Amino acid sequence: MGHPVRGRPHPAVLIAIALPLLLAVVPVDAPAATDPGCTALLAALPAELDADAGPLPTRPLVEPAPPGVRAWAATPRPVVLRCGLPRPVELTPTAALLEINGVRWLPLADPGAPVVSYVAVDRSVYVVFTTPGELGSGPIQQVADVIRETLPAAPVAVR
Repeated sequence: MGHPVRGRPHPAVLIAIALPLLLAVVPVDAPAATDPGCTALLAALPAELDADAGPLPTRPLVEPAPPGVRAWAATPRPVVLRCGLPRPVELTPTAALLEINGVRWLPLADPGAPVVSYVAVDRSVYVVFTTPGELGSGPIQQVADVIRETLPAAPVAVR
């Protein structure tokens, strides 16, 4: 009996192993995504977010990636931050805001949805943070810290 022949893996296999999983994000209207505030925020965000189940690494985006977006690996859906979006229509004088680590957030919860979105509404640009609800509060606390340190506070612009 001979020994099995072992050759080098096919080049396509090597490329598939070497490439990190790319994440496609849907482009949305983000008129201020190239604002210097968004550029500074994206540069200051951590490579990993702390969640109850462990660290969430940054996920590279499929090119051409929309400007103003960062994503982290999580299940069942990734965590996504978008900077420079327009003022949310849900931001009204009676909207209930949360304050997390010095940043005021407008929660946009859709009952039954697998994710929850929060909009930072008291900064020079609007930042939307979307996360699976079961990750705990660690990721939004980390992002709030970076937003507080990077983007200047601004009055909440309600109608």
